[in-house]
Amino acid sequence: MEIGLIFFIIGILTIAVWIIFAMGRMKHKFLTFLLIALILFSILSFNLVFKGKDISVKSVSDLGNLVKIYFSWLGGIFNNLKTITTQAIKMDWQTNKTA
Repeated sequence: MEIGLIFFIIGILTIAVWIIFAMGRMKHKFLTFLLIALILFSILSFNLVFKGKDISVKSVSDLGNLVKIYFSWLGGIFNNLKTITTQAIKMDWQTNKTA
């Protein structure tokens, strides 16, 4: 994908979400922020995962393969976070005490 197109899509989606929730006089600021962050994360992560790969979505099986690749990447991130967290829990975090 071309980077200009990606930023254009991000801008349009951000403005659309902002306008939708601005109609309610911003009662849902947190939800607006969350949706914008989710959209940005999705677009940027898709760009990162499929960078340098020849992407073609000509059939349903191609789309299924793209979804499998993306969610395996996302699962790898959560697996790495789980590993880091368990290693941090196992560490000895007590300070040296002189008795």
